[in-house]
Amino acid sequence: MQKGNLEKIGAVTLNYSHYPGEDFYCDGASEDELLEIVRSVPPQRYAQAIREKKSWEVLYHLSDLRENIVAWLPMDKSMKVLEVGSGCGAVTGRLAEMAGSVTCVELSRKRSLINAYRHRDCGNVTVHVGNFTDIEPDLPSDYDFVCLIGVFEYGQSYIGGQTPFHDFYRILRKHVKPDGRIVIAIENKMGLKYWAGCQEDHLGTFFSGLEDYPGGGAVRTFTRGGLERILRDCGETAYQFYYPYPDYKFMTMLYSDRYLPRVGELSNNLRNFDRDRMLLFDEKRVFDMLIRENLFPLYSNSFLVLTGPEIGTVYSRFSNDRAARYGIRTDIGQRPDGVRYVRKYPAGPEARAHIRKLADNYRSFSAGYAAGGLEMNRLSASDSYVELEFLESAVTLEELLDDCLQKNDEPRFLALFSRYREAVMGNRSAVSDGMPLQDFDLIFSNICVQGEKWTVIDYEWASAEIRPEDIIQRALYCYVLENGKRKEHPILQRILAEQGMDGAAFARLAGRETAFQEAVMRESDGSLRTAVTDLRHLIGHLALPFQEAFAQIANKRIEIFEDYGEGYSPAHSYHIQNAYISENLLSARILCGECVKGIRLDPAEEPCIVHVRRVLLGERQLTEAELARAVVTNGEMLDGGLAQSGGVRNEKVRPGKVLLKGTAPRDETRPACGFPSVFFDTADPNINVRLDLLEDRPAGETVLTVEAWIVRPDEEMLKSLRAGLARRKRFWFQR
Repeated sequence: MQKGNLEKIGAVTLNYSHYPGEDFYCDGASEDELLEIVRSVPPQRYAQAIREKKSWEVLYHLSDLRENIVAWLPMDKSMKVLEVGSGCGAVTGRLAEMAGSVTCVELSRKRSLINAYRHRDCGNVTVHVGNFTDIEPDLPSDYDFVCLIGVFEYGQSYIGGQTPFHDFYRILRKHVKPDGRIVIAIENKMGLKYWAGCQEDHLGTFFSGLEDYPGGGAVRTFTRGGLERILRDCGETAYQFYYPYPDYKFMTMLYSDRYLPRVGELSNNLRNFDRDRMLLFDEKRVFDMLIRENLFPLYSNSFLVLTGPEIGTVYSRFSNDRAARYGIRTDIGQRPDGVRYVRKYPAGPEARAHIRKLADNYRSFSAGYAAGGLEMNRLSASDSYVELEFLESAVTLEELLDDCLQKNDEPRFLALFSRYREAVMGNRSAVSDGMPLQDFDLIFSNICVQGEKWTVIDYEWASAEIRPEDIIQRALYCYVLENGKRKEHPILQRILAEQGMDGAAFARLAGRETAFQEAVMRESDGSLRTAVTDLRHLIGHLALPFQEAFAQIANKRIEIFEDYGEGYSPAHSYHIQNAYISENLLSARILCGECVKGIRLDPAEEPCIVHVRRVLLGERQLTEAELARAVVTNGEMLDGGLAQSGGVRNEKVRPGKVLLKGTAPRDETRPACGFPSVFFDTADPNINVRLDLLEDRPAGETVLTVEAWIVRPDEEMLKSLRAGLARRKRFWFQR
């Protein structure tokens, strides 16, 4: 319903007082699709829509994981929030749930409608549609929070001028009450993902941020130092840096300068879903190195800047990539006296029962595992969360086992594992009748070690349907799964053998793990969420290891060797990078000096089939008789049917000395001079042209041109080719 400059979508108000009458920014059909979804699909079914659509745009705008970046902030119903650049409302709903009122500013009417329809029940949301600079003078100056989630980098577009980001920040400060806060979530220009092969989020180009945007443009991200300079220049002295991981868009963990990541924690790095990427190195290993060298804050993929006095939360972890009834958030907080604590919150109302069940697990496991020497991390419950003790100076059992493997300390490894095994098995002896309740997730990383004291820090999942032996095998399975190289160590191989962990056991455990994960992901209505780790495969973007990319490049270049009368050698060789004029068509122009006796052309660096189309010396095409005399290869001649059927001509050949003669294949790749195909079953195929055997070679420098079609057989075709050649050789031997 629209009245004057106002429109109501459910309980949400849209204000068009400053709307210019048209949208200057639009993603076209994808926004139409989003609008249709939010009009017709209830929010609890968005996860299913994401799974069905397999679309980056639907994932990006509708995933509830986008809300994680603001869900941990200390807001309550007494507070007012200004959200600048609210877009399609990725975080608006969570802000409305936490705060008393939310004022949105958004340039696009289409996006504002999407926001309004998806949050139509939120009567505390108002969306101002139009340019920020037009709307801003009408906004009050008493907001508790001003949020810019993925917006500050567009400051030049919002403001313009010589110092757009400084001016943007100063304008925002005018609308924050004295004890209020500004929240900025933004990519780090130096983020490790960009070094590792991700394309820049806004431009879709490789390394453009690292190169300081040489192509220009309005979007700018910053290093930590760059952001701090802006804050200081604007007179801001009270601010904190947080580090969303893997980035702010789909954050699962939030670190801070008071709680930085530990070695081994940053292992889920393939989280850019918008486009293809390269894999230039193992990001986990590099993150581990940066953590050891105290460099992580410089290379975090994203920043979250929070102005104002220091708050208690130093770390937050989201486990809401699950069915709603299991979604939780774990915070580590710090009191003014420096004492830390751990709190677990339900991510939504559906998960309150799951949080309450932690208290039941605590009581059951405290009694059940006591005989085995395991303590449960102390827990106290309140109406909205459970609080656990923060264990200072603790290392995980996983870290200790890794240290043993690294040092080849077998006695220590065996002692630690034996104690773990005795503790797990001891739970069975603590109960005299029936199967005891087991901590299903009693893996090595969930046990903290402080000297002789072993404490279980996570007991979220309980089961009375599995044996202690199953718990031990699952712990080993998860230990190997998290880092496959561990399995190669002789110490662990002996442990796995002793525990019956053969291939069949791993397959059985993989099936059980899949069933468990599916149960955790299945909603009450039967629909299935998609794990965030699987979203890249769902959408279909590539993550290409650079070795494969390099091999593809290498296979599309050719190497030329020159013979000056002493044979071919690497000293007289070079590469032609642009010889392929299409996917499979090679056209090599080779400059031959008067002293060059022969040219060797290596068309690829893998097995291949070559259809020679023509060979020219200068402007003259060599005849078939000349080629028969002057050209040899290290391949096997094939007739025209080979490339299509895998058959081989029944004529005797000399391996490594095959003349180019015979009939042509009957297809569009037909050689112009009637030459047959040649099969190279080698990673070093070569074609040799003996210029000194050509009677009509021009005097002086000339150009040799070789044109050929190159076919790279797949494994099935290679098998067929090799079988056919073997049959032919047997035929001639018997004859």
